[in-house]
Amino acid sequence: MKHTLLIICLLGFTVVSRAQDDAVITSYKGNIHVRNHEDGRLHINVPPKSTRKFKATGKIWYSDFGAKGDGKADDIDAIAATHAFANAYGLTVRADDKATYYISGKARTATIKTDTHFGKASFIIDDTDVERRGAAVFVVRSGKQPYMPTGITSLRKNQAKLQLTLPGPCLITVTNANVKQYIRFGPNQNSGSPQTDIFVVDGNGNVDMDAPIIWDFDQITSITALPIDETPLEITGGIFTTIANQAESKYTYYGRNIAIRRSNVTVEGLVHHVTGEGDHGAPYSGFIDVGNCAYVTVKNTVLTGRKTYTTIGSAGRPVSMGTYDISVNRAVNVSFINCTQTNDITDPTYWGIMGSNFGKNLLYDGCTLSRFDAHQGVANATVRNSTLGHMGINAIGSGTFTVANCTILGRSIINLRPDYGSTWQGELIIRNCVLRPSAKKLSHVSLITGSQTGLHDFGYICYMPERITIENLEIDDSNIPAGYGGPAIFADFNPQMKDESYQEQFPYVKTKEVILRNVKAASGKPLRISDNVFMFKDVKVLHNER
Repeated sequence: MKHTLLIICLLGFTVVSRAQDDAVITSYKGNIHVRNHEDGRLHINVPPKSTRKFKATGKIWYSDFGAKGDGKADDIDAIAATHAFANAYGLTVRADDKATYYISGKARTATIKTDTHFGKASFIIDDTDVERRGAAVFVVRSGKQPYMPTGITSLRKNQAKLQLTLPGPCLITVTNANVKQYIRFGPNQNSGSPQTDIFVVDGNGNVDMDAPIIWDFDQITSITALPIDETPLEITGGIFTTIANQAESKYTYYGRNIAIRRSNVTVEGLVHHVTGEGDHGAPYSGFIDVGNCAYVTVKNTVLTGRKTYTTIGSAGRPVSMGTYDISVNRAVNVSFINCTQTNDITDPTYWGIMGSNFGKNLLYDGCTLSRFDAHQGVANATVRNSTLGHMGINAIGSGTFTVANCTILGRSIINLRPDYGSTWQGELIIRNCVLRPSAKKLSHVSLITGSQTGLHDFGYICYMPERITIENLEIDDSNIPAGYGGPAIFADFNPQMKDESYQEQFPYVKTKEVILRNVKAASGKPLRISDNVFMFKDVKVLHNER
């Protein structure tokens, strides 16, 4: 979009503002007026007297721009107009606490560029009949414009500096479309994604080594720099209810959400409910959808797990569709603090609440949620002071994954996703945790689960964590049936690998060392290496009880 353009007309000193969020703002005498132009843009008139008042107070309300807030009239145009005007003049937006704003399926997105306080207001998002299922209800955007740096033709893993001079800190995204990675295996198999990395640099091109470059790029087919807003933006409050879609159950994702596409944003005190889910429906890509940004915090927020529906996957077999209330894609330094969900975190009829791709430095702290998940890789992740539900922790990636002071109600402490090679190139640290499997028919317990035949090319070398440290772990295996042999560190990742005759086409690099300190099982049975002793025969297990 173009920068805001102010044109001062000679007749009547009428000010026309072409805003970045696809609205035209005029300043004629009379009343505040919002109309939907035939070109699809909102045309907003705010008389000079009202403009002066708003600028003096520094804030505006949805009701100022015609929002009814009665739960019946469609308020999306008024809401979008309020934000468009606020963006043009740098004003805070406020909702009316007693209002209920109805948002229809109209393809209108409200662009947030200033602090927004939803307060105690309610918002009804009706997805039963939408014009464009991918249209966000709100999108949080930067006023800064991305651009394409020149002169960078290759990158090396852990490279510390780019030969760039930038106006300030930037989020860099690089792609090599000629290399495919994350070539998925299984019922949702695919041909992979272009090699991608995302990282932060300062104005001199120095890479933030807390989230380093994780791949060698022999060639770069695209590179984008997005300047990072240094001024924080806050979004607070709001009680949102989505009336779920009734579409066919197939992979036609709905993105009727709050999409965060600006860095340095905090969302606090938001509540999201879901109603109207039936026996079928299309999946959702996340109500809180964080992407192409850095330094985002979501805290003291209540979300809702979505009902699981099935469809036919790319391999021609029935699959359960991933559907999310939290989504993180191509984002660095994203934190979820003291977040919970409205439904039972152990109820398998609801899909795990979070999914992510291409993330770095992801954090759960003080959360009670059904799942943490990283599909196409995370570099460095921490889950602490939290309770994870039936889908537990699922991840692949690199760096350090720390799980501390947590209760895990899934089948394992961490599941290394088999569809992406069960790979973690780095270290796994587990401290002061309780594993309490919730599955009623569980016949065995393994701390680290996954599957790897060594026969599929995922587009990268697959690793198990090089070092695993497990300290002060309680395993509640008291309800396992007779014949249970005791908990294992590793699941049987490859039942076919029984001896040296098995040959991996794409060798799976095994763990070198496991350090155990104060690991106890309620059954009283000792911790074993695995049901597959051969596969893990070279793993060094150190018992350090200090």
